Amino acid sequence: MLARQRQSAIVELIRSRGGARVSDLAGRFGVSDMTIRRDLAALAERGLVEKVHGGATPPDSTSVSFGEPGPPARPGPATPADRQAEKRAIAARAVALVEPGMAVALSAGTTTAALAVLLADVRGLTVVTNSIPVADALHRHPRADRTVVLTGGVRIPPDALTGPIAEATAATLNVDLLFLGVHGMSPRAGFTAADLPEAGINRRLVRAASRLVVLADHTKWGSVGVATVAPLADADVLVTDAGLPEPARAHLAGQVGHLAVAPLTAPGR
Repeated sequence: MLARQRQSAIVELIRSRGGARVSDLAGRFGVSDMTIRRDLAALAERGLVEKVHGGATPPDSTSVSFGEPGPPARPGPATPADRQAEKRAIAARAVALVEPGMAVALSAGTTTAALAVLLADVRGLTVVTNSIPVADALHRHPRADRTVVLTGGVRIPPDALTGPIAEATAATLNVDLLFLGVHGMSPRAGFTAADLPEAGINRRLVRAASRLVVLADHTKWGSVGVATVAPLADADVLVTDAGLPEPARAHLAGQVGHLAVAPLTAPGR
């Protein structure tokens, strides 16, 4: 990955999560801590991030320390952790697509992890995943009639298994549905991932599936990750939430097979 591509991905990651540690970024992008510190210094000079002790935050957030405890943070801009209602609504809509006895795959992501909890009620599933949180959610809701297959591979933040082993495993599988979490979606780039290793395994999972179901909350619209996983037209179903603006809905409805908009009042389990 070129330095400019890596720095663009770092900015997107910090914006989406509200901050990141140097050590986590180094592991994710496969470079040294010193390289990440240089990236953050360059980005801070351009006003794209704010350097803090041990990491970086978005420029408009309250400064915190990633090295040692600091004062409680004041309320700030919404982060992925604040969008649990949207993710639960999307998961509730998506689980209706799953029928007993299916083979389904779930990529890594917070929305797919929310879906995994709901799959506990579906009989006879085979679930393939490269996500440790997804596998853990299924483990905490055991069923004798369910099979869970982990792809294996190299573990990267946020607990996703990637690399040649994971991709080789996915290449041998066939599933009915893939539920794909994405870093972003845009007219030009399609559905994108935050880094190259995650994009590689996700592309393999797309090829293994008869139908592609993308799970993306409204904040993913217009965001572009470093690597394209699939064009918009490849999605058989896109499940999003009611916060998606009307122009975006109109564009996506003309591209994907079916656009499903989950209301925030969607019933739980």
